[in-house]
This record gives sequence, structure tokens and C-alpha cells, in this order.
Amino acid sequence: MAAKSKILVLGGTGYLGKFIVKASTEAGHPTFVLVRENTVSNPEKSKLIETFKTSGATLLYGDLSDHESLVKALKEVDVVISAVGGEQIDDQVKLIAAIKQAGNIKRFLPSEFGLDPDRHNAVEPVISYLEGKAKIRRAIEAEEIPYTYVCSNAFAGYWVSTLGQENITAPPRDKVVILGNGNVEGVFVTEEDVGTYTIKAVEDPRTLNKNLYLRPPANFLTFNQLVSLWENKIKSTLEKVYILEEQLLKLIQGSPFPSNFTLALGHSLWVKGDCSNFEIEPSFGVEGSKLYPEVNYTTVDDYLNAFV
Repeated sequence: MAAKSKILVLGGTGYLGKFIVKASTEAGHPTFVLVRENTVSNPEKSKLIETFKTSGATLLYGDLSDHESLVKALKEVDVVISAVGGEQIDDQVKLIAAIKQAGNIKRFLPSEFGLDPDRHNAVEPVISYLEGKAKIRRAIEAEEIPYTYVCSNAFAGYWVSTLGQENITAPPRDKVVILGNGNVEGVFVTEEDVGTYTIKAVEDPRTLNKNLYLRPPANFLTFNQLVSLWENKIKSTLEKVYILEEQLLKLIQGSPFPSNFTLALGHSLWVKGDCSNFEIEPSFGVEGSKLYPEVNYTTVDDYLNAFV
């Protein structure tokens, strides 16, 4: 057996990063997490960092803006996974420069984990956000760095746990606002499963220089089906308010950030169907649940049980 790849995670203390770190250590990869010195003393993040250490991950100190620290960290590993937040997407050009200089990285997975930035029907401000990700893709390709792009579609932790409603922490039991007519199919994936599939892909020759799409078959649902599933569990009917496309576009234009971003993302997912409105061609992509049928992914049905 060849030794498992050493994996470096950037953005490990962020929304998705912690799930990637966990999946990496559980899969037995020597796992390194790049953190800023001040993150360790941050009371909100220090507990999480302790769990990383307990699980066997190694902390490396560094920063996207510190080229030397990046190159030094990269020399320790084989694979780099970036899970940096939206405001740092453009800064990944610095990481690309460091990868190029280090010269030893076998695979780079940039911060994507959503819609495919090369295949969408988004409106602003989501267009600019996706264009930023596409620009990073082109920079990786121009430098001929081996890559995998993970397109994980709709996070269950956001869209399922609240049925996409703002400022709540559990699915509503009285009323639900639905973007579009509710009949457009989306794909939901739990953050844990995003981590699992991502780590599965890092050494797989089938995912080399490809898009890895996460489309678990049981998790293709329209929003109406999602609401109906919840109603069946709580044995109650919710009042439904539909915001059709014309009204939704006006709302997006008239709302401040971040509301306009969330609404525009909803437009892309639930009006335009950008999770699943194209075929995955072998020339550019592969699908995670087909590649890794052994992964016992969480279905939307099971995920909702936690809130009943």
C-alpha cells in the first residue's frame, strides 16, 4: 500500500473547512491545517483548533499574504485543499504562485464547493462571485497545476435545516417563503458528505483535472417536494408564499448585501435549476456518488428527522 497523501487545508476553521479536516483525519491522511497565529487565541476558534489537534491534525502557521510561510507549509504536503471564504477567493492567486514555487504539489482543490462557476444562469451579485472562482480556475490551468474542482451544489445545513428561510435555526412550522414556483429540481448535500467526497477524490486518478459534481440520487428534490417532506414529518400544512421570478429579480435589485446575494443564489438554484440543468460530460466531469458508491450519504429525508 502506498502511503496516504499528506493534505494541507486552508480555511480549516471556516464553515466548510472543519468538515474537510475531520474527513481527512478520519480517512487516515496526515492532515495539516494552515492557521494564522491570532486564530489560535480567538476564543471562538480555539475549541475547534483543539479538536483538530486531538484528531491528530498538525497546525502550521501561515497566511495567504505571507508567501514564505505558504511555500514552507506546501513543502510539507502533497495535496492542498482551500476552503477559504468568499472574501478571500481572489487571494488564492497568491496560493497558486506559492504552489508553483514549491513544485511538489500533486493536486490542488481550490475553494469552490457550490455551483459550477463555468455553468450557471446566475444574476448579480452572484455572477461576480462565480466569475472570481472561474478566474482562479483559469489561473490554475495556465500554471498547469493538477486540480480537482468540487461542485457540491446546495448545502443541506443552509437550505434544508431552515427550508431556506432567513434568520431561523430550524425548519419553520407555520409559513414558508418559496423562491420561484417550487417545481425546479435542486440537489442537496450535507456538509459532512461534502468533506467525505472531497477527501475520497484527492488521490483518485479519475478526478484528476476534472470537476467532481456531488449529485446524490436520493437528494434531487424540488422545493415543493422538500416542504412536503417536512409537512409529512410534522403532520401539519405550512402556509406557502411564492415569489415568482419577476418579483424575485426586483427584490434582488432592491436589497442590500448580503440579502441580495442570498436571493440571487436562490434564483440560480430554484428558478434556473443550476444544480442539475446540464449533463455531466466525461470530458469535464465525474459524479461523486457514482465514483464512490460505498459512501453512505445522508439523505434529505434522514437529515430532516433531526428537527422533528
